[in-house]
Amino acid sequence: MACKYGTLIIISITQLLAFLIFPQFAQSDPSDCSHRWIHIRRLPPRFNLDLLANCSEYPLSGDFCSYLPNHGLGHKTHNRSRSWYRTDPSMLELVFHSRMLEYPCLTSDPAAADAVYLPYYAGIDALRYLYGPDYNSSAEHGLDLFQFLQKDEPAAWRRNMGHDHFLVMARPAWDFSQPPGNDPPLWGTSFLELPEFFNVTALTVEARAWPWQDQAVPYPTSFHPPNLSFLEAWTQRVRRAKRSTLVLFVGGGGVSATPNIRRSIRNECENTTTLCSIVDCSNGICEHDPIRFMKPMLQASFCLQPPGDTPTRRSTFDSILAGCIPVFFEELSARSQYTWHLPEDQFEEFSVTIPKEEVVFKGLRILDVLSSIPRAKVKSLREKVIELIPKIMYRRHGSSMGLRTKKDAFDIAIDGTLRRIKSRLEEQVSVQ
Repeated sequence: MACKYGTLIIISITQLLAFLIFPQFAQSDPSDCSHRWIHIRRLPPRFNLDLLANCSEYPLSGDFCSYLPNHGLGHKTHNRSRSWYRTDPSMLELVFHSRMLEYPCLTSDPAAADAVYLPYYAGIDALRYLYGPDYNSSAEHGLDLFQFLQKDEPAAWRRNMGHDHFLVMARPAWDFSQPPGNDPPLWGTSFLELPEFFNVTALTVEARAWPWQDQAVPYPTSFHPPNLSFLEAWTQRVRRAKRSTLVLFVGGGGVSATPNIRRSIRNECENTTTLCSIVDCSNGICEHDPIRFMKPMLQASFCLQPPGDTPTRRSTFDSILAGCIPVFFEELSARSQYTWHLPEDQFEEFSVTIPKEEVVFKGLRILDVLSSIPRAKVKSLREKVIELIPKIMYRRHGSSMGLRTKKDAFDIAIDGTLRRIKSRLEEQVSVQ
């Protein structure tokens, strides 16, 4: 294995193999599993573990070998850390797989399952089409998986023609939405455009505007507590934090001459440094170093979440974790995305929305809007943000039973998936 992290990779894959062979099933009363049974399809390693072994083979996208330890949570931020890791969002598929193996309502019989999970690392496999040797074959992404599902236990697929199947894709859905007929190929693969997978539910970090196939779930942050006491200690720290800064922007961009929301933010903050601060994360310097941005977030009342290359940002969930009220500039950044985790009907209770057009083209000052919000309202918004912390974090695998009583991002994603599949199957019955 030609990789400077060779030993690390072997350890990580061995850990996951142990999980696969000896799943850490939580104790569960079978009566609690009514309508919650999930079957995990056993896929050949080329669809998951082998992809991890090739972690250094995509130089254009970067070597991801160092992200693999701790079942995809990454290295600890420091040796004594129990809750903080250098987590990369692209490892969500591995993190989710590890948590699925702890799910209390697993069944070995696909016919008895309410849903079927495909442990396919679609985002990692997509690298060979996006940056590697199979760029010109990007329309074929997923066909190998479909052929396997047709040949291995075909009844499991044909029973509901894929309506009861789901998988996780740790990239924006647009990266899997290239029309198969594009010649030459443009950016992305055609996985979600293949008719074979139209019925499958895809959990992505960013969904498209039409949510038939895909549903957005939170980006993983760096916080993965192992027990309830660590979660409670963190939320207490968030509540006690002294917010000396009104507005914070963590990110890059905004330096081009073209008018855009990031440029407007940068200009406004640089001209009012007493009320607004910037943590410059250009060139990815903050991605695996939460200390760079979490401390400033703890000191700020509002955290700006402008769209970048795509509408959504991991920073949205970092700010919630820090009790910093997120400020959005378009609905696609969160409101119409994470409807299972950030309910639309409660959106104004924990966030602020300022239309970007008003800022960029009509001169509306962000600081004027935010400084005019009454102190009591700010306190109420922050309390609602803090209440969201357990719901948007992914707790550590093997966590304590006490912490498992708090539904986290994984639990809420599973509940939402089961509801969606149940609704789909009922629709199919009604039209027959």
